[in-house]
Amino acid sequence: MRIASRTALILSLLAPVAGAAQAQFFKSLTDAAKKAAEEETTSQVDRLVRDGVACAFNDFECIRGAEESGKEVLLTDESGNPIVDEDGNPVQDPEVAAEMVAEDTPRPGEGAWANYDFIPGDSVLFYEDYAEDEIGDFPLRLEWVRGNMEIVEWQGRRLLRATGSDSRLAVVLPDSLPERFTIEFEISDPATEQGTSVITTDFPRSARRYDPPHVNIGSWRGSGIWEAGDPLSTLEDERMTEQLVTARIMADGGHVKVYLDETRIANVPRIELERGDRVTFAFGSRADSPIYLGSIRIAAGGRDLYDDLVSEGRVATQGILFDVGSDRIRPESTPTLEEIGSMLEQHGNLRIAIEGHTDSQGDESQNLDLSRRRAEAVRRFLVEAYGVDGGRLEAAGFGETKPVADNGTPEGRQQNRRVELVMVE
Repeated sequence: MRIASRTALILSLLAPVAGAAQAQFFKSLTDAAKKAAEEETTSQVDRLVRDGVACAFNDFECIRGAEESGKEVLLTDESGNPIVDEDGNPVQDPEVAAEMVAEDTPRPGEGAWANYDFIPGDSVLFYEDYAEDEIGDFPLRLEWVRGNMEIVEWQGRRLLRATGSDSRLAVVLPDSLPERFTIEFEISDPATEQGTSVITTDFPRSARRYDPPHVNIGSWRGSGIWEAGDPLSTLEDERMTEQLVTARIMADGGHVKVYLDETRIANVPRIELERGDRVTFAFGSRADSPIYLGSIRIAAGGRDLYDDLVSEGRVATQGILFDVGSDRIRPESTPTLEEIGSMLEQHGNLRIAIEGHTDSQGDESQNLDLSRRRAEAVRRFLVEAYGVDGGRLEAAGFGETKPVADNGTPEGRQQNRRVELVMVE
């Protein structure tokens, strides 16, 4: 199996330097194909890039749209890398592509994810993926502060592109951030000097710099926690210059951890991030070197999983993640699954039912089937990875039939996509 490597994001977006980017994009694809195939294969990849449509292997809306328009599809992984077989030929069957990606993706607890300990907050305060906004506009649910920012499209999804040297936006929350919270967002930064500051309160428009402790994400001087213009705990990571990475912040009182994908880049036990009812993103981008911001998720943290289960009889978790439209558990689920596995090991008489739930988007019968398969996947993983007696675990799926929040809002849909654990007598 092979997934061709390339500078996926910045070269495929409609950036101001589109001509140079397109040339480099073609060269990268050609080089990747030549390693595994003859000139004929290279021509196949080039032709698909020229005449076809690039779609992520699990973006069925993009694939269906391309097919309906009579265009061939170049399937990519979720980072935008073309998927090719052992001979270097582009893979055009989504099921085959999904199997190849699965083979190349670690299971929870494997590889670099073994020491990953981020657990997302379980009460969603804000979620935005720009799905309801127009290309070229500024997102309606974000607050513009200053600078140049607009929504662009990449592989059938939307990203926010910041091109001004001091562009800022604010996420307005229903209340001030609590003691325990998490912030997650996708970002790509082509080695800008200042990077992106994430400030957990309001940042006045007239202020030139924010000196109190805050998180800075960037590849030039490193990502991590900064204060008064200097890094307190940082790590350089070049992946964001070539693709979208997911940045995560986990705060519990004065203890703050920061992650890029599976890597923890900062762990500061005593620091106070100011908690306001706004989260400010300040971009140090340029017109010829834009920063791209993907989906944003902000959530309040929860209590101990076992305490919740005993006191309430059930507990919902947002920490078990799956591939889109699939029951394949993502490696980011490692900490939550470890917490559940440890809980079952420590309490040998505990029996639980694992329930899968979805939002109301999509076909109702398909949602029901997907929720069942996902619940069973979690049950199977706990049995295989932790040796839990299968008789202690039940699995059931309820699809969209038991919402806990309003499916009419992005936050509500996020809250409804969940796995619940229920005590069984």
